[in-house]
Amino acid sequence: MSPRRRSRAALFVVCLLGAAAGAAASAAPSSLVVCSEASPEGFDIVQYTAAVTADASAETLFDRLIRFVPGSTELEPGLAQSWQVSDDGLSYTLQLRRGVKFHRSKTFTPSRDFNADDVLWSFQRQLDPQHPWHALSPRGFPYFESMALGELIERIEKLDDYQVRFVLRHPEAPFLADLAMGFASIYSAEYAAQLLAAGTPEKLNSEPIGTGPFIFERYAKDAQIRFRGNPDYWDGAPPMDRLIFAITPDPNVRQQKLKAGDCQIAVYPRPTDIAQLKSEPDLKVLELDSLMVAYIALNVRHPPLDDPRVRQAINLAFDKPAYLRAQFGEGNASPAVAPYPPTLWGQDETLAGWPYDPQRARQLLADSGHADGFRLSIWTRPGGGPTNPNPGIGAQMLQADLAAIGVQAEVRVFEWGELIKRAKNGEHDLVFMGWSGDNGDPDNFLTPNLSCAAAKSGENQAGWCNAEFDALIARARGLSDQAQRAALYRQALGIFTQQAPWLPLAYPKQFAVQRGDVQGFVLSPLGSNNYAKVRYAP
Repeated sequence: MSPRRRSRAALFVVCLLGAAAGAAASAAPSSLVVCSEASPEGFDIVQYTAAVTADASAETLFDRLIRFVPGSTELEPGLAQSWQVSDDGLSYTLQLRRGVKFHRSKTFTPSRDFNADDVLWSFQRQLDPQHPWHALSPRGFPYFESMALGELIERIEKLDDYQVRFVLRHPEAPFLADLAMGFASIYSAEYAAQLLAAGTPEKLNSEPIGTGPFIFERYAKDAQIRFRGNPDYWDGAPPMDRLIFAITPDPNVRQQKLKAGDCQIAVYPRPTDIAQLKSEPDLKVLELDSLMVAYIALNVRHPPLDDPRVRQAINLAFDKPAYLRAQFGEGNASPAVAPYPPTLWGQDETLAGWPYDPQRARQLLADSGHADGFRLSIWTRPGGGPTNPNPGIGAQMLQADLAAIGVQAEVRVFEWGELIKRAKNGEHDLVFMGWSGDNGDPDNFLTPNLSCAAAKSGENQAGWCNAEFDALIARARGLSDQAQRAALYRQALGIFTQQAPWLPLAYPKQFAVQRGDVQGFVLSPLGSNNYAKVRYAP
């Protein structure tokens, strides 16, 4: 071989090696790491209401028949391609999408695509007490029950493999939006049958199977959740091969990890840190006027909190302006006066809420026979979130203000999942809570949190059931005219204010921080976080 030929051969080999290296680099797995704020309660989303659980299940593993356009409350097709509503508002017929694949796992290989049987299983499980899976949910179905959907839905019909019909007993204005909520996620009826036959139904909660953009890999409690991208996803495979939730309750640690590049997105920074984070050249702060409310539920099942005067006194005793400054800083939240923020229609602008007035609070306690005060407990969580950025400080401020009117309060701190479980059982006196709207309708703040059905299910942490309030919000749900509904909601809000089952705290802004090279992440006004279209290319 001549020297020239040898050099060409050598060059050819070098080019091949370079091409192979380039191909290997381009094929290397890409990962998106999110510093999340808490551990999920589980992955069977119909059993839970916490946003962190929805992010780890409904937004990753599952789909709904209808979904929200990213970053908005507008509805768009999901697993249903289209739908028709009857003129009387009692019948909803949905055309299902064809060719949708369920996830595969080491223990499950689907034999068919998604169809109407999966829709019926997912809803009948919650609707029908005789369904073989109905009694297998240890926590019940909190959304379904608190929204009284068992009383609303008369039946669900399978018209054919790709067409279903919901028949209602009465009109329900937010019903389509309800179908886009996490509790309406669609499960594999085939996988459920396999688990039931094997005697392992609990795996529905620990080894989930859905149709969503990510496939569950493993979960280390209080540490990490790992997903892989679904290459067969009907709406296009996610740009990232791996999605990792690094569970990081401390917001300071979330920021440190973000700055170090250990995660690319950190959710729910402390509002008081926003100004400093905006000055970081490698970071980008996202913010949104979201549909959130922070509040303290006053458990009316525990005397003397069953007396409205005592509840009013607690509202009057709390220095809410000082609390807002300490928790959120300037301009990052507005004081709450009602169960939902003014960004939603139906708000009563004349409601001023309870002012800070300790003297009047002491008088109300005296009028109620508690001039010498009493004892109670304040429950909160350890790590901060969007509606409670610094739980320890908030609880101590409330404790001090109550002491000033003679009420001695013990602060008790519980891990988030434990807090929710025990508050649902009604064990607390006062508990710091928050709510993110799920569907852009005022009813979503009122019925799941303050209705009599929600008091019965435990999701109404105040345990408050007021017949007049309940009748007003039920009537409003059945109307299609928004102006008529808004008038009824304003009446209901007046009752809520006078009865004071909550101490409304704040309407916070929503924040997240990402590294500058992250693309496609959009904040949702509904408080959820979806990473299906997020790309990270360092």
